[in-house]
Amino acid sequence: MVTCPARARRKPMSTVYVLAHFDDEYAALPLILRERAEGRTQHFVYNMDYRTKAMAETRFGETRRFLQRFGIDPDCAHHVGRDTGVLDGGLYRDPARAYAALKDAVSRLGPVERFVTTAWEGGHPDHDLGAAMTVRLGGELGGATVEQVSLYNSPDLPWLFYHGASPLPQGGPVQRMALSGPDWRRWAISVVDYPSQTKTWLGLWPAMFMTFARQREFRWQQLTAERVAERPHAGPLFYERMFKVPYEAVRAAVDALGSVG
Repeated sequence: MVTCPARARRKPMSTVYVLAHFDDEYAALPLILRERAEGRTQHFVYNMDYRTKAMAETRFGETRRFLQRFGIDPDCAHHVGRDTGVLDGGLYRDPARAYAALKDAVSRLGPVERFVTTAWEGGHPDHDLGAAMTVRLGGELGGATVEQVSLYNSPDLPWLFYHGASPLPQGGPVQRMALSGPDWRRWAISVVDYPSQTKTWLGLWPAMFMTFARQREFRWQQLTAERVAERPHAGPLFYERMFKVPYEAVRAAVDALGSVG
């Protein structure tokens, strides 16, 4: 198992995953396995607080089990949103508080070589805000590369339908990774590590693996400040329809990050 050098005097360069929710790491598994195979230190930081401590502990435990399944030290997961009061679904309401907690936590992890975050794609407001926060943090910490992974988006789709794990063309050039049959099976089966989120995964899991069956590969993109400055895609965004959060509220929160010290 690859461990996290939390107490090391001189910490190695690391890959840091900036995620909103416990279970978002599921969509980044091929990148996690790539970094593990290359012997890189990885840290997973989660921005959101939860309405009850019991819910937070349950979901954090699920994430830890998932990481351990794939040979990652569960202590590499860090709940930076704990006790911030920035609740799941409400990151756009208090981006400054969440960003301050994120920056403080990441600065303690040592030098960062690469960030991975949820895509700027209009799927969930917490995901989009997390993407914007990561771009800002990458710039403040010396220009570390930021990569984005898609969870769900819905350009040109009606009602509550969405595409799973399908990078938007607006996001720029796509990077590709082939996976073996056993790799696909292990990834598919490992969704059982999130029993508290069964309702969510009953919809998202089939959408993701329908995309993978069509593409026959995993795809992801880099994320830039220029991309975060533009609307994820034309037309209604999924979170506008599903969560009734207007893009203008998310845009205002992203723009407010410019005043964060």
